Amino acid sequence: MISREKHDRMANAIRFLSMDAVEKAKSGHPGLPMGAADIATVLFTRFMTHDPKNPHWADRDRFVLSAGHGSMLLYSLLYLLGYEDITIDEIKNFRQLGSRTAGHPEYGHAAGIETTTGPLGQGFANAVGMALAERLLNARFGDDLVNHYTYALVGDGCLMEGISQEALALAGHLRLNKLIVLFDDNQISIDGPVSLADSTDQCARFEASGWKTLRVDGHDPDAIAAAIEEARGADRPTMIAFRTTIGWGAPTKAGTNKAHGSPLGAEEIAKTREALGWDAEPFTVPSDILDDWRLAGLRSAKERKAWEERLAAADAETRAEFERCMRGDLPEALDQAIDDYKKKLAAENPKVATRNASQMALEVINGCVAETVGGSADLTGSNNTKTSQTEAVTPGNYSGRYIHYGIREHAMAAAMNGIALHGGLIPYGGTFLTFSDYARPAMRLAALMGVRSIFVMTHDSIGLGEDGPTHQPVEHLAALRAIPNLLVFRPADAVETAECWQLALKSKKTPSTLALTRQKLEPVRTEYEEENLCARGAYELLPAGDEAKVTLFASGSEVEIAVAAKALLEARGHPTRVVSVPCFELFEAQDEDYRAAIIGQAPVRIAIEAGVRQGWDRFIGTDGAFVGMSGFGASAPAEELYKHFGITAEAVVAAAEARLAAA
Repeated sequence: MISREKHDRMANAIRFLSMDAVEKAKSGHPGLPMGAADIATVLFTRFMTHDPKNPHWADRDRFVLSAGHGSMLLYSLLYLLGYEDITIDEIKNFRQLGSRTAGHPEYGHAAGIETTTGPLGQGFANAVGMALAERLLNARFGDDLVNHYTYALVGDGCLMEGISQEALALAGHLRLNKLIVLFDDNQISIDGPVSLADSTDQCARFEASGWKTLRVDGHDPDAIAAAIEEARGADRPTMIAFRTTIGWGAPTKAGTNKAHGSPLGAEEIAKTREALGWDAEPFTVPSDILDDWRLAGLRSAKERKAWEERLAAADAETRAEFERCMRGDLPEALDQAIDDYKKKLAAENPKVATRNASQMALEVINGCVAETVGGSADLTGSNNTKTSQTEAVTPGNYSGRYIHYGIREHAMAAAMNGIALHGGLIPYGGTFLTFSDYARPAMRLAALMGVRSIFVMTHDSIGLGEDGPTHQPVEHLAALRAIPNLLVFRPADAVETAECWQLALKSKKTPSTLALTRQKLEPVRTEYEEENLCARGAYELLPAGDEAKVTLFASGSEVEIAVAAKALLEARGHPTRVVSVPCFELFEAQDEDYRAAIIGQAPVRIAIEAGVRQGWDRFIGTDGAFVGMSGFGASAPAEELYKHFGITAEAVVAAAEARLAAA
């Protein structure tokens, strides 16, 4: 317990570091850090379990600044608490090139930044995923190793974004009682009062979804502490609405939108210093206050050491498994299991849709990788994401490994990121590829952060048939391939599907998307091959009978069309090779000689994919032929659609012979 005077001075250290950094950068958001400083001070001096000297401690509490524009609140806290990555020089270099103190918190830039928060509401949904991960790991490893809270500081913007409804409904349904949301209820947005655009009773909204809610003065430290204490004892998630004043302490700009997204200005800062009795120079924290903050940073060291003793005392198997999961390492048995499975497939050569092939591969994977956590946005029977090992997670029972996300693609993808960020688990979740439009913001952030979220996207083309053009993705593969650091896999049969799953699991710092078919596909990999050929991104599936005159490039369901076209072309005297292209991104990672060899010297190059052409010129050149889609689909059985849109072996032959004749 600290005195009110000391609390005020500690909170003011956050305020002045924040306003000074924004002023020096001539850019930023001083209002939130100034208004939420009291909440943050109480949380970090009385409740947060963390250790700046061991910032990646597995059982630390997680703090997510969902309102990421208020990033100086977090940077100030990290500096004051003694996190080595954030020095006073980093504070001075706020928003400058190469600094750890980016305009919005960026995961990986500094210890203590638990997730990248910029797009509002994403951090909130990440926190739901983190809280869920904590409960899942607690069910597996027990209170001795996993027992911590997730706190998320949100603003009006986070709660206005639609993702917040999806996320809070999921958290309320699952009764994630270790999740505490701190709402900086300052009633101001960029345009002015929140009442300009919104009149929602946020507490009523949360309560309707199964949350406990509290309303508290956000500038009364004892009231703040009492509310957090009450929330920690709740049997469901808690949202605390803290009524605050944006830009608290600024004489003329506090409580207005002028404190939101612009520097206060030298004159206002001088008046604020005078009003709050802060006579220290810019970027200087009085030594006694800095000492108080550094002591607060050490408050959990004993708890961390006690946890380490409990981990050391655990039986060797439990300890080794826990540490392996938290490192993100895969079990040694996985590669052998996949290899054995590939031998089985070579013997059986099943004709299956790749969504079914995915489930078959997952049956093998989930049997030996205990940390996978599956799910679907209410499309389990269509995405085929559930296996015999994955019992459903239910409210209050977290022993399962399968999450029914409901029809919430946006929050599902963001919660998956939260699970991956928490550590110890590997999340995968499914929907239709066309609905990657709903999940895309979180998919982009997964790529930006470099986390192992695996997005299972089925019904990947016009091949889904009768549901029609709203459900038939045509531009989505190109759009997802445009995201840096995202592996987009489109396997052609059961063997490629198994290999793509293996690669997705091994990609620790890259999220993956698996685009999978509804329709059954002929096997194209019919003989056992020990090497994971998909790891090359593209490989020669079938060589030409003689010096190649035609090279056919295809992915997924169109590889079987390429194989059929090759047979026709060879029969007509045109030596043809087939290249399967399961992953553009992995192909680009190969050396130049390999890429050149795969593209080859054939005078005619044709790409085949039931999507738009964009991206395929990398393989065929701007003068190559493309057999695919140039507009939206239609509602009809899949076979009729392929004929209607001219995506057939015969169409490929016609395109090839036209090019050969013109050569």
